[in-house]
Amino acid sequence: MNNSQKYFDPETLSRIRPLGLRARSLVEGLVAGFHRSPLHGQSIEFSQHREYAPGDDLRLVDWKAYARSDRIHLKQYEDETNFVANLLIDVSQSMSFKSETSHLSKLEYAQLICCCLTHLAISQQDQVAVGTLATGINHWLPASSSTLQFDNLVSMFEELSTSPDTDLERSLKLATNRITRTGIVIVMSDFLDEMSRIESGLRLLRCSGHDCMAIQILDRAELDFPFEDFTCFEGLELPAQLPTDPLLIGAAYRRAARKFCQDVEVLCRGIGIDYFLVRTSESLAVALPMILAKRSRPRR
Repeated sequence: MNNSQKYFDPETLSRIRPLGLRARSLVEGLVAGFHRSPLHGQSIEFSQHREYAPGDDLRLVDWKAYARSDRIHLKQYEDETNFVANLLIDVSQSMSFKSETSHLSKLEYAQLICCCLTHLAISQQDQVAVGTLATGINHWLPASSSTLQFDNLVSMFEELSTSPDTDLERSLKLATNRITRTGIVIVMSDFLDEMSRIESGLRLLRCSGHDCMAIQILDRAELDFPFEDFTCFEGLELPAQLPTDPLLIGAAYRRAARKFCQDVEVLCRGIGIDYFLVRTSESLAVALPMILAKRSRPRR
């Protein structure tokens, strides 16, 4: 592991306390590993074309494009298409899960992704808004491109507690109403909710014109079900206990877990939302490039 990658390793990050120091250590590695924000971009870089309108500056005409299409288009730069990155984090109780072999909970992992994306956006003078969701909006950090936004985010996370219930449909509906400008919306959750409610909430976001991404964050144990001894499983959001022999249900559980993730992915892609599955055991040096690569050319 090289010097920059060590900042992204879950085991290394888990040993750094408090959260503020952990987040800043991660950002230090981020600066070494990434040079440009795929959430938006530097204002001096060319982004896209738009059609000429009377009164536009002729110096911005793309004459090569005109020669190809016989239509006058202007080069539009990224400072003209500036928008807000809205980061939404599920803080329901299930996000606090951390198996015995994991170093970070799902919520801690989501917080670190959020810190990275926030740093990348504000380093390019883009605005970032952050909301935490459970059965509604628990916390909301209004959009800002100030360098203080990162500190405000860390302070909010340090005071964060999980909520016992989940209602993604209601939470995403409230978040959609709160977001006033069209931009990127990134939802970080384990998506352990009724599929119909997930679909309703995500579809509302997408139909509001936002460029959306869903990052499903799961513990490796939730996917691989590595248990062998007779175990009493306890619900995180329901007061339920299930004593059982893992060897009897393991194969069926793993099939169901794979199908659930596939169903979430199919749902997202079907309504035009980028989908990523990340495991909390995964180094952020692996997860972040995978997530960010998709943002190099946002969909219009």
